[in-house]
Amino acid sequence: MKNRMLGVIDATTYHEDLEELTVHRSLAAVPFAGRYRLIDFVLSNMVNSDIESVAIFPKYQYRSLMDHLGSGKNWDLNRKRDGLFFFPSPLLDSPSKGIGSFNHFGANLDYFYRSKQEYALISNCFTVFNMDFRPVLERHINTRCDITVVRQDGRSLEMYLVKTSLLINLIETRNETGYTCMSDVVTDIHHSYTICNYEYTGLAVMIDSIDAYFAASMSLLEPQAWKTIFKRSQPVYTKVKDEPPTRYIKGASAHNSMIANGCMIEGVVENSIISRGVKIGKGSVVKNCIIMQKSQIGENCVLDSVILDKDVKVESGTKIEGTHNMPLVIRKGTIQGALMNS
Repeated sequence: MKNRMLGVIDATTYHEDLEELTVHRSLAAVPFAGRYRLIDFVLSNMVNSDIESVAIFPKYQYRSLMDHLGSGKNWDLNRKRDGLFFFPSPLLDSPSKGIGSFNHFGANLDYFYRSKQEYALISNCFTVFNMDFRPVLERHINTRCDITVVRQDGRSLEMYLVKTSLLINLIETRNETGYTCMSDVVTDIHHSYTICNYEYTGLAVMIDSIDAYFAASMSLLEPQAWKTIFKRSQPVYTKVKDEPPTRYIKGASAHNSMIANGCMIEGVVENSIISRGVKIGKGSVVKNCIIMQKSQIGENCVLDSVILDKDVKVESGTKIEGTHNMPLVIRKGTIQGALMNS
């Protein structure tokens, strides 16, 4: 089964309910779990499933995504043959209703022609899960399916396995058939294809709103959920950054939290996810929060149920509180001061 699948990741999706986190980046590049990006999960799953050629199809704000992935070295995709490829969307590409715009693929059809892999796995970029795709391929072949849809509890996870030759045919005939993406094909009652479903029973969360993002992040503080996503046998890879260990100054405390490298903690952290290079000042209390890279929290602050994007500065004495059901999001690079609370 090795290297029989081609990986195709649609990074064009835009969810309006995640606008606060996608103003400066694509959905695929949204930080998650302290040191990862959303795309890391499906990309790592593909690599762990013996996929050696992966094509990323981005559209919006993809500079940070390209900076994160680079040459693909951290995923062992910086290869002389196959490897990692970027195909930005044509400016005139009309949006499709589902994952994998055939117009977008059609503008880069040479990639599919040149690929030697017999099958193509098409996936979204925003699902947090840890899955081996090799059993999907095995079942797809044994049952002689034309298209296999990965589902969970009956709902499509917007991942499709198809023969590369059939995918090329669907792309080339899109103007005659009216199909704009894979979901158009599988939901058409008049098609002549054999559609199969593969039920995934593990943990999988599609991040399509702030509420989903916050709930999925907080769930990782539960040991069982963490072990389900981060498996030793199937690691989740990400961009490696060489930073010193986090420093805990006298009087600091941390409980049930994930804290990345390079931080300086002088206050109290509870039930929170802290990314690299964050500073939390003396006397500050951070509870039920997601604090992204290089944000700075001054002294004697109180933060509860808050998502701080990257490079946010919270001035001393500031109190910011949301709720578990409605977390507050502070945009990247902004400054929050105590006077704003009055």
